[in-house]
Amino acid sequence: MIRKEKKEALEKRMEILNIREEDLIEKFILGSGRGGQKIQKTSSCVYLKHIPTGVEIKCQKERSREMNRYFARKELCDRIETIEKGIQSEKQKLAEKIRRQKRRRSRRGQQRILEEKKRHSEKKTLRQIPME
Repeated sequence: MIRKEKKEALEKRMEILNIREEDLIEKFILGSGRGGQKIQKTSSCVYLKHIPTGVEIKCQKERSREMNRYFARKELCDRIETIEKGIQSEKQKLAEKIRRQKRRRSRRGQQRILEEKKRHSEKKTLRQIPME
């Protein structure tokens, strides 16, 4: 169950972003995936469409319809905020960080790393006790 404070905070955020309940199309769809019979029998998946922007959200994080309604609206606010203000969401920042980490280094960057390793190994060989 979602606390009253969280609901109020979400409503205030929706008001700031000019998202009105009248502008939303909300449907409940049969869920799919893990969760067994409970998921396949109940319409707990929430579909939201914001008519003015055309943004569509589908949410099935929880088994509860009420929780999914909350999360769908929260996701809608995030998406509209990124569109309007150009602010990257935390999810986007994390995805970009992972993309940068996986990206292959340039040839020059790789050469620099190898040169640095070579210098470091030379330093270490100078530290060794000379053999007699």
